[in-house]
Amino acid sequence: KVTELVLDNCRSSNGEIEGLNDSFKELEFLSMANVELTSLAKLPTLSKLRKLELSDNIISGGLEVLAERCPNLTYLNLSGNKIKDLGTVEALQNLKNLKSLDLFNCEITNLEDYRDSIFELLQQITYLDGFDQEDNEAPDSEDDDDEEGDEDDDDEDEDEAGPPGEYEEEDDEDDGGSDLGEGEEEEEVGLSYLMKEEIQDEDDDDDYVEEGGEEEEEAEGIRGEKRKRDPEDEGEEEDD
Repeated sequence: KVTELVLDNCRSSNGEIEGLNDSFKELEFLSMANVELTSLAKLPTLSKLRKLELSDNIISGGLEVLAERCPNLTYLNLSGNKIKDLGTVEALQNLKNLKSLDLFNCEITNLEDYRDSIFELLQQITYLDGFDQEDNEAPDSEDDDDEEGDEDDDDEDEDEAGPPGEYEEEDDEDDGGSDLGEGEEEEEVGLSYLMKEEIQDEDDDDDYVEEGGEEEEEAEGIRGEKRKRDPEDEGEEEDD
């Protein structure tokens, strides 16, 4: 399941690194910089490999092995090796997907019209030593990732800031709150008014009760006088 493997500064033995074999079927990136490789003859078959770093080794030929065992290579770095002539590089013509080749610090770079010759020989490649035929620099995937990260950060900042609409909604809510406050004041006024009315009603009821009480007292007085008179009448009747 390994897709990337970095073995830089390890030491190869008899043209191979122990443990690197055909079992790495999913490998897409392999780096073996400065491992003292003298040949690629024992390179395992890595059909999914796209990027191969072989800088600072002692490779002088036998590049035809790459097309046989790593046919899908798009990037190949052979800088700092012992490659001296165009005939050695010609073997890379069979790498049909190769887009970028690095031969920096190899003796072949001292040849007259080196760049033009390589681009003519390997017409499938776009970049040689990091530049195309018009001297435009190859894009750096790491820089692209950083730019994407910056864009993501900007998006996050914008999300945190929030769109103007949110502020407008908050303002609307504040306005609604002020309206509600006015409503509460009106309600308080209404309640106080009703309370006053109830107080007045209670006072009226008290007056009514008091008046009723006076009438009852007068009636009681009349009855009492009548009772006083009745015995006298009874006495007169007895005399008669």
